[in-house]
Amino acid sequence: MGQQETVATSLAHTVREEIDAALAAVDADLARRYPGDPGTRQPVHTVYVPGDEFAADTLRSWGGRALAALDEHAPDAGAFAAVLGIPDQLAEDVYARVRAKLQREPVEDLRIDFEDGYGLRPDAEEDAHAARAAALVAAAFEDGTAAPYMGIRMKCMDAAVRDRGIRTLDIFLTGLMEAGGLPDGLVLTLPKVSYAEQVTAMVRLLEAFEKARGLAPGRIGFEIQIETTQSILGADGRATVARMIEAAEGRATSLHYGTYDYSASCGVSAAHQSLDHPVADHAKAVMQVAAAGTGVRLSDGSTNIPPVGSTAQVHDVWRLHHGLVRRSLARAYYQGWDMHPGHLPTRYAAVYAFYREGLERAAARLAAYVGRTGGDVMDEPATAKALSGYLLRGLDCGALDAAEVARRTGLTRADLDALARPAHTA
Repeated sequence: MGQQETVATSLAHTVREEIDAALAAVDADLARRYPGDPGTRQPVHTVYVPGDEFAADTLRSWGGRALAALDEHAPDAGAFAAVLGIPDQLAEDVYARVRAKLQREPVEDLRIDFEDGYGLRPDAEEDAHAARAAALVAAAFEDGTAAPYMGIRMKCMDAAVRDRGIRTLDIFLTGLMEAGGLPDGLVLTLPKVSYAEQVTAMVRLLEAFEKARGLAPGRIGFEIQIETTQSILGADGRATVARMIEAAEGRATSLHYGTYDYSASCGVSAAHQSLDHPVADHAKAVMQVAAAGTGVRLSDGSTNIPPVGSTAQVHDVWRLHHGLVRRSLARAYYQGWDMHPGHLPTRYAAVYAFYREGLERAAARLAAYVGRTGGDVMDEPATAKALSGYLLRGLDCGALDAAEVARRTGLTRADLDALARPAHTA
């Protein structure tokens, strides 16, 4: 290859050096604040169980009850697909995958609740339940029966319940440490956050625990639950949730929308409180923009209508829940809450159909991008990143199989990871 030709330029190299120096602080700030997705698995849902009801067989019980609901109200793929409007070509596959999931891993993320779902109890009673929760969670991770993610939701940082929440968290974390250490799948939820200073308080609390137990600084992260209007828009007119992410000092793992507390705080009457209400869409849009690029993930809320009663009643609730989950997925809220075992069939049906119906198209576009063959859509790196993320989420939850993705894209899991999380260029 011949010597590279010299092209004419007008700027001295010192100009570039001066600009680099002027933007060095901005470069560092962008890298710190917006590191991108962490690359770990995100559960498709969070199941909440009150602290006094959680038991060693809770996960197995939820799976069994969900399967029983299917057996009673949709005993075959055709019946299930007819209720939910799943396309015929996907019906058998989705139904089989849902049943297998409920047998193998019915719950992806379990939160033992010591807040609204638990209420106020005598201190001795909550102490005992917190200690028992730690013992059961430690045993589940030890014997391999745990959900991929498990933890507690403590009481909030409001003055009336602050001490109780801190004590419960201390008991739970101490119990895990005494039982062998903090599991990798540990998740903590801080509810009803209104001020960034409450997030800072949680950070200081966890720092103190890490120091007391000799843990690495930053070992313990937590979720921030968005349930108050003040968490979206502060008195100063600024988006409070963005300040909360900053106040977490890298410990915030996700933002969870609290459907009913937030709706009530906006004055929405009980009959109209739902995760598809306009006030919910506004709050989640603010959350989404604030979290974008930070590595902090989003979770939608729940429906509080359980699928119980006659088959007709169950089908009505299944259709409602399935539609809400699909709506969330289309809006890039890849996680939500499930409050009843009967919600599990429609959670997984919606998630699996979402990924399976888009598999061929996403794989073809990604293969064309990697091969630079064009195709009928000229995708850019940002779209390739989104396509890879889509396939990775489908793999993580069991909607897709590694072999079929590799066959259609020519890419390994490592290849998809690299496309979904491209390295920052210097």
